[in-house]
Order: sequence, then C-alpha cells, then structure tokens
Amino acid sequence: MRALLARLPRRPWTAVLTAAVLSASALTVLPASGAETGAETGCRVDYTVNKWADGYTAQVKVTNLGPALDSWRLTWTYTGDQRVTSAWNATVTQTGASVVADSLGWNGALPTGGAAEFGLQGTWRSADPAPSDFALNGVPCGGDGTTPPTTPPPTTPPPSEDCGDAALCSDFEDQTGSTPSGAWRFTAPDCQGTGTAAVDTAVAHSGSRSLRIDGRAGYCNHAFVASTADLSSVGPVMHVRMWVRHTTALPSAHVTFVSLPDSSQNGRSLRVGGQNGALQWNRESDDATLPEQSPAGVALSRPLPTGSWQCLRFAIDTTAPGLDTWLGDEQVPGLHADGVPTQDVDRQWLARTTPPRPTALRLGWESYGAGDDTLWFDDVAVGSAPIGC
Repeated sequence: MRALLARLPRRPWTAVLTAAVLSASALTVLPASGAETGAETGCRVDYTVNKWADGYTAQVKVTNLGPALDSWRLTWTYTGDQRVTSAWNATVTQTGASVVADSLGWNGALPTGGAAEFGLQGTWRSADPAPSDFALNGVPCGGDGTTPPTTPPPTTPPPSEDCGDAALCSDFEDQTGSTPSGAWRFTAPDCQGTGTAAVDTAVAHSGSRSLRIDGRAGYCNHAFVASTADLSSVGPVMHVRMWVRHTTALPSAHVTFVSLPDSSQNGRSLRVGGQNGALQWNRESDDATLPEQSPAGVALSRPLPTGSWQCLRFAIDTTAPGLDTWLGDEQVPGLHADGVPTQDVDRQWLARTTPPRPTALRLGWESYGAGDDTLWFDDVAVGSAPIGC
C-alpha cells in the first residue's frame, strides 16, 4: 500500500457559480436560414445550442459551399438578449446584437465543401432564439428549407442495452450475502475510515440486488468495491456503463465515486466524481480535472441528480488522451476531451499526452473535504463496444 501523502484541497468557488448550472438543460439543433438554396449559396451553418436557465453553450459548424477561402469570418445577429462570454476555436466578438466569429491561424483555410467548427458560451435572460442570418465572408448562408429533429439521427446503430461480450457485466444478482463477494471485493485505497459497502436487497435498478456504499467525509474514509475482472486488454476504446443512484447533491469539495486504476499512471487512477456541484473527471497523477474548475468550465458539466437512478456512460480511448461521457442520452460537453484543447474544458487534461490504460474498476466513495453520501450501483458493464442504457 502506498504511503499516505498529504493533499491540499482545491478552493471551491461555489459563490461565483450561479444556480443556472443546476437547472435542467435543453438541447436543440437548428440550421441556418436566410438565403434560398441554390448555386449562389455561400455556406451552410449548423448551430447546436445547449441551454439552461440564464445560460447556454453553442457548437457552430460552418460548411463552405463557395470558392476556397484562406480565412473566414462568420457573422450573425441575435434576436434575443443573448450575450457571448467566451469562445473556443474562433475569436468571437459581440457589439450589441451583432456577433462576429473570426478563424484562427490554424483553422482559417476552408476549401470548397470543407467545414470548420467552433464553440461559444453565453448568457440570456428573457429569450434565446437561434439566429437565422448567418453570412460567411459577407455571403449569406442558406438552408434546405427543412427543420431537423431536435436530436440528429444517429449515423450508427445505437448501442445495445445488453452486455454482449463485455469483459465485465454485473447486476449483482449473484451476490448471496450482505457482504460483497465473489467477483466483487471491498477495498480501501490508501486508508480506511467509517465508510461501508454492502449488498442491498431493498433498492435495485433491476432485479432485487444492488451495491450500496455509505460514504463518509474526510480523506481517510475511502470505501470501494473492486471488480476482480482484468480490464487491461479492453479496447482500443473502453466503454463503461453503469446505473447509479445517490441521496445528496455533489458538494463543492472534490469527491470520487468511480476509480479506474491506470497502468499509464503507475497504477494511479482515473477518477469520476464531482466538484463545485457538478460531475468531473480527475487524474490522480497530476490532479488535472475535466472540465477545468472555472465557472465557465463547470457550467459545461452537469450535476448528478439525486433520488433517482441515472445512467452514466464513459468512452475512454486507450490510444490517445481522449474520452467522452454521457448522462442518460446526453453527451456532456464539459466531459469531452479530444485532440484539440478547448478553453475551460480540456486544455489542462490534454497537457498529459500519454494515453490512459485502465486495468480495473472500483465503485465507492472518497471525499477530500466535507461530503457524506449514500450511493447505489447496479447493471454495471465494461467492454470494447458501446453499451447502452
């Protein structure tokens, strides 16, 4: 067992973050409109907005339908009271209701048929309608006259709810006593306190059993149940699906409820938990977080609702430092890391370029400050193919 090292808690900024982060979000995908479709149409814009009370993020994809460009400028006008507060992959400025997005040096070239994507975050008070007067380098963008569905049709079949040939598939129905046994074993990494783990026959997502963790506050209260399954060969993308239920909202202090020992970090873990009231990833080796713990970063994550079963899914790339996270059917924008650093999201995470290589799965609770919680886990699966809720 490693010697216990002192850990300095990160300072929460809960007072800065408004209650908007805890509001339910709404996701819409809208095309640009304005010019009629035709040979003169200069571009197409797909504007995907994810909004909650008083705030929103937008992912913007502009496709060049005209001559090749060395650099691009996309303009539009808000008809509500939206205000842009930050942006990534473009320089975005706003004057009154008019917004200008300029390309950066590395993404300015846009061939005919080529596309560029950027994102922004903003606020709104009374109205947040999607803009409809996009223009690329002064040429109006056109649409196809149709309104797409709120959720775009998938390009591949949705993942199956069944485990298939997953390396780990457990609904805990094989547990015969109140103490986890067989393929699941209690463990307390680093140090143990008063946190406990048990097989619960009173609360379950399916069947009649689940795994219950009574988590306690304080660094030396680690309480986990580890699967004995060897996950070191799962991939190249590791897909994790679990159902989780808990009683207490995620606190402002850092907590963890999923831990994946990572051989690329000398056994230190990739950790899923929360901070500042929202879900986050944390890397034990360098304490990097996803998203970054700024108000803008945390606003791009989501709280973990209490008092009901929630489906969490992760996709961890073992060939590159990338991952994705879904809460239910929503892909959480702040819990997404790819090869392009995004302000307030994954710049800190991508500072480490070594791909992760998780080898095991642990479910439980550890807190680095205040924060008791009772959690239940059920219908847990890990495999090399997507696993649905």
